[in-house]
Amino acid sequence: MGAATTRAAGAAAGKPPRSTLRRHFSREPSLLTSLVLVFPLFLIYQLGVLITPTMNGADFVTRPLMDLLRYNLGAYLLLAGGLTVAFIVVALYLRKQQEFDWRLFVPVLLESAIYALTMGTLINLVMNPFVRHLAAGPPGSGPLDRFVLSLGAGVHEELFFRLILLSGIAALGHRVFRLPKFAAVLAAFVISSLLFSAAHHVGRHGDPLQLGVFVYRFLAGMVFATIFYFRSFAIAVYTHALYDVYVMLLR
Repeated sequence: MGAATTRAAGAAAGKPPRSTLRRHFSREPSLLTSLVLVFPLFLIYQLGVLITPTMNGADFVTRPLMDLLRYNLGAYLLLAGGLTVAFIVVALYLRKQQEFDWRLFVPVLLESAIYALTMGTLINLVMNPFVRHLAAGPPGSGPLDRFVLSLGAGVHEELFFRLILLSGIAALGHRVFRLPKFAAVLAAFVISSLLFSAAHHVGRHGDPLQLGVFVYRFLAGMVFATIFYFRSFAIAVYTHALYDVYVMLLR
């Protein structure tokens, strides 16, 4: 049933149509809506890495592409274009099953900003020494580098660690290992958050391993997992991106 049909049915029943904000909190955005809403961040990041050497330590997609960029710009553009096409193909496939609601963009952005500011302020108060270290960004990075890094973290980390990894572990635990749904989801939260934190400390782009920093990122991963699971992928992405902008640029 389309949105117009739903509104007409509501009016015929004597019920006023629900506002976009109320509808936003009464149901999460569809995966199609989430993908379309985060697509601009994806494009900005993929183009942004062309003008800045900064890359996210846990970005398993752009990091090897940036290494390739040093040798062949055309190859990087081809691969980045392939990712863009894949993004569009998935969205078109979901379009057959789901509806896209562009009116959710502002509510998603506002809700994400509230989460990001609240999360950033609380973590700043509780773990200030570690936040100072993390907020500095990579050595030699400027405001533009950090802004691009923030967008990349929001898109690629939420895509891999929450949408793919968390969802996959939860489904595997519940459907294959026959765990109760709560136990499967809890295990997915913990495992994906541990891997999320650990990924920032591996490879030549990773940070030195420190217990406080590792715990900080694990807790941040648990927060993002909660937002992803109970709200939506888009809200998790924008919360992550805005949070990183806050601690790297504005704090």
